[in-house]
Amino acid sequence: MNSDRLRGTTVALVTPFRSDGRLDEPRLRELVEWQVTSGIEAVLVAGTTGEGATLDSDERARLLEVTLDQVGGRRPVLVGTGSNDTRKAIALSQEAAGLGCDGVLVVAPYYNKPTQEGLYRHFRAVAEAVDTAVLLYNVPSRTSCNIAAQTVLRLAEVPNIVGLKEAGGNFSQIMQILRERPEGFLVLSGDDALTLPLIALGADGVIAVAANEAPGELSEMVRAALRGDWETARRYHYRLLPLMEANFLESNPIPVKAALALMGKIENTLRLPLVPAGETTRRRIQEILDELGLSAGRE
Repeated sequence: MNSDRLRGTTVALVTPFRSDGRLDEPRLRELVEWQVTSGIEAVLVAGTTGEGATLDSDERARLLEVTLDQVGGRRPVLVGTGSNDTRKAIALSQEAAGLGCDGVLVVAPYYNKPTQEGLYRHFRAVAEAVDTAVLLYNVPSRTSCNIAAQTVLRLAEVPNIVGLKEAGGNFSQIMQILRERPEGFLVLSGDDALTLPLIALGADGVIAVAANEAPGELSEMVRAALRGDWETARRYHYRLLPLMEANFLESNPIPVKAALALMGKIENTLRLPLVPAGETTRRRIQEILDELGLSAGRE
């Protein structure tokens, strides 16, 4: 896959479940179609926002199959395949590649707390085991593990490691990567609210939570920023900022699933240990949806 196809907005798609906990395939198809027709550049399934950690192998495969079928080649489809067991990450990545995904997103190993050399060998082993594109995912708040700039730059030399989703919030580290990365290596924001400043520094887009609720406007913000139309980009940024912030009032994807349920798009069903948003969060989300004209029947 040409990495340029991932410049812009990738939606970190929620996984819709029925009230009995099963995958809601009709709602999934509706969500995917809405995203594609709203203008996003790519779809990511089974990531953090997609509750990938609680999907079994059959569910992961079906989730990808339905998404690929609905997208129909119109956009790249990525899959979260990270694990703190390198063997499992390889197996998940090989399975996803075999089903036809365009790339895999591999999070830094959590809990184990590997050294930088361990991180390098982990990601390289995954990349060498598949032919598809590989994106690194740095999110220290969830993994207790930071992929240092020099490690990212070493991994950027591996042919099919095409980019980084960066959610560490360390601007010094991100700027070092942006300054020294090889040509064609993507840096994508993993924090919606930091997307605009990161693009100003040279980043290539975002893998976004808020695209679930506002795919058209968020995509327009990113495209405006990428073409240097900062006035338009700032206007969208400040309009969407309350939504971006509300999506993290509780652990992701609790708030975004509450929002999509209030919008009439999914059932508000999560898998334990996640539980639905509290009343205070739901009220705040409803206020924001009303302000943005995204409440049920108005989007």
